[in-house]
Amino acid sequence: MAAACARTLGKVGWHILESPPCRAGNIASLIPRVPLHGSSRAYRTGGAGFRSKLLFSTPLRGGRVLGCAFLFGGGLGLYQTIKLSVQHHLAEEDVKPSVGDLKLTLYQYKTCPFCSKVRAFLDYHGLPYEIVEVNPVMRKEIKWSTYRKVPIVMVNDDVQLNDSSLIISALKTQLVSKDKTISEILRCYPEMKAVNEKGKEVIEFNNKYWVMVNEAEGQTMYPEKDSRKEEIKWRKWADDWLVHLISPNVYRTTGEALASFDYIVREGKFGTYEGFFAKYVGAAAMFVISKRLKSRHNLQDDVRQDLYKAVNEWVVAIGKKRKFMGGDQPNLADLAVYGILRVMEGLEAWDDMMENTKVKNWYRRMEKATESHKGQTDPALNIDQH
Repeated sequence: MAAACARTLGKVGWHILESPPCRAGNIASLIPRVPLHGSSRAYRTGGAGFRSKLLFSTPLRGGRVLGCAFLFGGGLGLYQTIKLSVQHHLAEEDVKPSVGDLKLTLYQYKTCPFCSKVRAFLDYHGLPYEIVEVNPVMRKEIKWSTYRKVPIVMVNDDVQLNDSSLIISALKTQLVSKDKTISEILRCYPEMKAVNEKGKEVIEFNNKYWVMVNEAEGQTMYPEKDSRKEEIKWRKWADDWLVHLISPNVYRTTGEALASFDYIVREGKFGTYEGFFAKYVGAAAMFVISKRLKSRHNLQDDVRQDLYKAVNEWVVAIGKKRKFMGGDQPNLADLAVYGILRVMEGLEAWDDMMENTKVKNWYRRMEKATESHKGQTDPALNIDQH
């Protein structure tokens, strides 16, 4: 609107200056008539046509002065319009939403290790999120999704993130690189179809262990040499090995299987009959399946020994000089391992692990860092505090 008015004033000014010698009546005919809101009687006080005669009774010299005035006004108006447009554009760039400003909805099974990984990440960084507990039998809460696994994170109800490792990498990228939107970041993780060891077609995500930051951001996130490679290596280890030790250990005996399913039913979303069915039939089924998993992954007869060995291997990799694998702050590998181990809390397998490995001190530090949202003070991030 302002630009249109400025252009009109400019055109009128040029018409006046380029007009041949004439009386002011010709000049008046060039000026567009603008209806004025309000009382016409008040406008005409002093006699009909009083103002018109006063303004346009001068010869051409007065017309040229008037033309210059119109040109000046038009130019000033155009300048202000451009200035406001530029300021508005810069303001839009400055208010790109960060992760803390986004609405995050997590679809999960509470006792799923992969879902626990995502919660650990969100809690550590102090990111607000809503939880939708999915019924593991009917899964009607995610019937809208072609991707039928959990976790799923919906961003602002329109961008869907699948796979726990991709979710964590994408949200971490947004925390560090605020100039990227979630949709832009998601394009860095293309979906690929693959065939698993059973010959079944599955969906994989390329680059899912990579945080997509530029060189300067990467140096802040990973100040130590090879720390990025180390983080990726142990995140993959958590997904490819550690997570497969959970089921054989929590369903090791019929008693442990019943205790595990009692916890699952209590914490999960089951109807009355579904809960009863899940507890007893599910426990029996998982006791049998855990034996198959033990064979598939070449575990020892005493699966606890594999769990102890893996956890101690993790502790050795951290070393005695570091609080976490990330140094003074947990990195994404710390959060992945902690999230996976946490699902065993309250069960016999967890008590045995804490008693027979060296993981306790690291685990307690992770527990404290996650519950107190220590990730909000991570110097590598730039999280808006509200």
